[in-house]
Amino acid sequence: MKIAKFGGSSLANAAQIKKVCDIVLADSDRRIIVVSAPGKRTSDDIKVTDLLIATAKARLNGGSYEDELNAVIARYREICDDLNIEDTLPDVIETLKSAAASDTTDAVTYVDTVKAMGEDCNARVVAAYLSSIGHPAKYCNPKECGLFLEHDAAGKAKILGESYDNLAELAHEKCICIFPGFYGYGRDGKIITFSRGGSDVTGAILAGAVNAEVYENWTDVDNVFAVNPNLVNNPFPITEITYDEMRELAYAGFSVLHEEALYPVYVRDIPVHIKNTNNPSSKGTRIVANRTRYDSLVTGIAGERGFLTITVTKYLMNHEVGFISKLLEILAEEGIPVEHLPSGIDSITIIARKKYFTPEKEEIVINRFRNEAKAETVKVDRDLAIVMIVGQAMEKSVGIMARAASALSTAGINLRIVNQGASEISMMFGVSEEYCDYAVRVLYKELFRY
Repeated sequence: MKIAKFGGSSLANAAQIKKVCDIVLADSDRRIIVVSAPGKRTSDDIKVTDLLIATAKARLNGGSYEDELNAVIARYREICDDLNIEDTLPDVIETLKSAAASDTTDAVTYVDTVKAMGEDCNARVVAAYLSSIGHPAKYCNPKECGLFLEHDAAGKAKILGESYDNLAELAHEKCICIFPGFYGYGRDGKIITFSRGGSDVTGAILAGAVNAEVYENWTDVDNVFAVNPNLVNNPFPITEITYDEMRELAYAGFSVLHEEALYPVYVRDIPVHIKNTNNPSSKGTRIVANRTRYDSLVTGIAGERGFLTITVTKYLMNHEVGFISKLLEILAEEGIPVEHLPSGIDSITIIARKKYFTPEKEEIVINRFRNEAKAETVKVDRDLAIVMIVGQAMEKSVGIMARAASALSTAGINLRIVNQGASEISMMFGVSEEYCDYAVRVLYKELFRY
């Protein structure tokens, strides 16, 4: 059995949905299909998810939300008309109106409920279209199928263990199952969504639940590339990459696959195959446990803004047992995940994401570091981007760090942090946010010699 997930660009309109269904029907092993909400039809279009968020915000602000909701309905009306499944439209409209008119007491839950309907309605549409052309398919409601989630300490959605057993029952379905991505339900029956791109996670969970042969992730590019194609012309294509390499690159900004989508397939050794809906004959990129080929010494380079550093100093810190543990305990109690911890003898730099370290949190943490951990100085710098060089082949190579550092120095980019990954498959450089894209281009030119 193959699990196939299709992204928003693959399902943006009726013509794209027909392409998707042709791909599904071309292989009888594709029995469980995960769909995203319709994406952009053109570069200046608006995604359905964004229209739904606008609908929810309009209602929460106390104004009329009819214009925003009607824009969503118009998208689905056009799709249903072009697919000749007009009978499905009333169900879609009722689903959208019911969500938009639901209880707003909990604003977070309300927004989740409304924005999840993009995937939900698209699953209904795709199932109806397949059935209309003679291929029995069913819309699978995540609650009825048993996809249960909860929020962790940082507010992220995480799957509950029993969900895998619940979802495993889908393997016994005789027809094609169309499953909406991006969301599940809490035990209280309320909708919980993953973060942006969360349909990738849904597909990985389903692949793990049914122990799929492969998890196909269909998008709008032929391959994962060694660098963001918006930064470099004709970037080097990656044909094979390991879970670990992909995880490192996703962490640093690779947007082809959601960074949380690998774990459910990684622990079950299920390969992921990224392919292009608009060019299904392309070989794509396979994500595997162990590589069989290396096309280049470095697999990929990526950069991500939005980080900060908290530098803590205390004389003879290295002699004080439990000092670092105390700092980490304080951050954990304040709900701030730690990304990296480069340190010296009398100082340690904590790297975190700015979205978790609000100005309010900053004041609390600084005071706690000084009062409870007896830190001498605490300095926060919010201007940090992380640039990663990733490649399994680097483990047995010499000189990559020297080449990278020299190239960045020659380009006039000051290195604020340099850190070698413990597994030796990644190198991290901290630079000012304004130099993030430039640093990626410099490193790509040096290491791929384009």
